Parts: sequence; C-alpha cells; structure tokens
Amino acid sequence: FKAISTSVTGIQICEHLPRTAAVMKEVALIRSLTHELGNHDTGTRFMLTGHRPTPALEYPSLGSLVAQAHGFSEAMPPYVAIPGDGVGGDSNAARAGYLPGAFSAFNVGNDPSRVGGLQLPEGVSFSRSEQRREILRKMDTFTRHVEDGPGTQERDAFYEQAYRLLASTEAKAAFDLSREKPETRERYGRGRIGAGCLLARRLVEAGSRFVTVVDTGWDTHQQIFKELPDSRFPGSGKLPALDRAYAALLTDLRERGLLDSTLVVLMGEFGRTPKLNALGGRDHWPRAGSVCLAGGGVKGGQVIGATNSFGEIPTDRPINPSDLAFTILKLLGVDPTRELITPTGRPMKMMGEGTFIGELV
Repeated sequence: FKAISTSVTGIQICEHLPRTAAVMKEVALIRSLTHELGNHDTGTRFMLTGHRPTPALEYPSLGSLVAQAHGFSEAMPPYVAIPGDGVGGDSNAARAGYLPGAFSAFNVGNDPSRVGGLQLPEGVSFSRSEQRREILRKMDTFTRHVEDGPGTQERDAFYEQAYRLLASTEAKAAFDLSREKPETRERYGRGRIGAGCLLARRLVEAGSRFVTVVDTGWDTHQQIFKELPDSRFPGSGKLPALDRAYAALLTDLRERGLLDSTLVVLMGEFGRTPKLNALGGRDHWPRAGSVCLAGGGVKGGQVIGATNSFGEIPTDRPINPSDLAFTILKLLGVDPTRELITPTGRPMKMMGEGTFIGELV
C-alpha cells in the first residue's frame, strides 16, 4: 500500500486510512512496540495484561485491574467486553485472573447492536425480583459466619451492581444502539466494529470505566492486498471499516467534551512480517508493531519510536507490552505499583515490570 499525508506535517500512514489521517492531531503513534510472543493467545495475553503468560498464575486483564481499583459504585458495569466472543479469544485475557471473578468483563454477547440479558425473566415482575433478593439476603446472613472475607464482599458488591443495572432504566438504555440517530450509526459504520465503537462511546458516557472493542479477521496470511481494503472479498474490507469507526469515535468524543477524559488505545497482539509470503499475505511478527493512543491526557500529533527501513526491528525507543500496560493504568488514574493479593496470599504488584512512556504527556 502507499503512504498518505495526515493532518500532522511529517506523519504519514496507510492510504486506506484517510479518515484516521484527518484526526492524527489527536493521536500519538508508537512505532516501536516489540515482544517475542508470536502466538495469538500468548501475544494477546501479554498485550491485555502486561505480563508474559505463565502456567503458574493467571494475571488479571487491564480492565479487571481498573474495575478492582474503582469498584462497583454505579449501575453501569465498570468493565465491558464488546463483543464477548472476541476479547482475548481462547487466551482468557479478558478475565479477572487471580482477582475475584466479579472483576471479569461484562459480556455483551456476539452482536453489539443487540445486547441481551438486561431484562428480568419473562413472568418475573420487579416486585417479585425484590422478594427474591430479600430471600437471598436472609440466606446470606446464615452463611456469613462461615464464609466471610474480601472475596465474599466483592462477590456481594458484584451482585449488587448487577441488580442496580437491571433496575436502572438509564443504564439499560446505554446498551441500546437503536436510541442513536441514523446519521450517527452511519458515521460509525453499520458493521460490527462500527457498532462496537459506538456502543463503547455510549457506555463510557454512561459511567463504565473500561471498554474493550475487538475486531476479528485481521489474521491475513493470504491475499492481503485484496482482503484488507476491498469489501468484495470474503472476510474483507477491514481497513475501511476500522478507519470509519476509529475516526468517528475520536471525533464524537471530542465533540461531546469526553476525549480529554477518555483514553482510546488502538492495538493488536503483534505486528506482521515485513515480507510477503508465497500466498500474498503477511505472517506473525511480534518483533515490531504499532499502537495508537489518543485522549486521556495524551499529547497527540506525534510519533514515538522507529524501526529500520524494512519495519523489521525497533531502532529507536523500543517499547514492550509491560511498558504500555503500566502507562495505560497510570493514565487511567490507577497506581501500577500497588500491591494486590493472590489466592495463595502472596502480595504482588499490579505491574511487576514496565515503565511509564513519558513522551505521551
């Protein structure tokens, strides 16, 4: 693909991302992300947790860490996964790890345009639900003297938050994309990535703290020049759909006065091989990749790091997933050095490795 100029002098990006090029003043582009895990699951775990995967311990996702830090204070779930089938795939990287399961992502299902599970079961009125809730409270008092502790308290907080969500008309409305104007839907795009980004904006606006939006189908090991830009081919047209949704999200957040308080991170689990394979595609290449950050106090309109001319390895300012995770937490007001307790009673820092990417601010 060719490169095109952007709204920032000296920064060029792919020709199939013209809308993103227009909003580059909002974006900090890291071009030197690097790690060594070229498998989808392990790479995803590393990127979404900031820790290299190990069989000895399952680490919490960044969303779970943010949910744990802020707690369940509102009707909106603090951590939401859009769509539920894509976040982390088989890697379980969207889960709470060694934290209580209550801090896992709220799963919206496979279609962000139709979120289910937000209504009471058929035949169950709100008053009947209240009666059931009171019975549950009474039963809890009988077992509290046997089972009590931080895990129990966090589970109770999770149940309370779930009940508040079911009881809140405003919270449930945040999940309903039909409330958006048709022109807004078109602005983001009608595909899954467009619907996901629009739903993410609605959830953040309503009070959710951390939302992941996953767009699958980027594993282009063949016919990359046809599949990525052209919607006529199966599983294709990824670049135009992402370009539309990403630029719309940044612009919409800016227009609503939310971008300065909302961090938007665009990333994958690794980069792709600089050289085409025999099938005209690109394979896995964790040695060099890119990440875009915007909003949330980030200084946009800049490039951080560089690779050699072939895009093979970083030659300036190498940044690993631990650095990125440390920085994301810090920008979201969470202390990455704070200690948590594992199920075995072992104290562990949120981020044992990683340093803040100071150029971003």
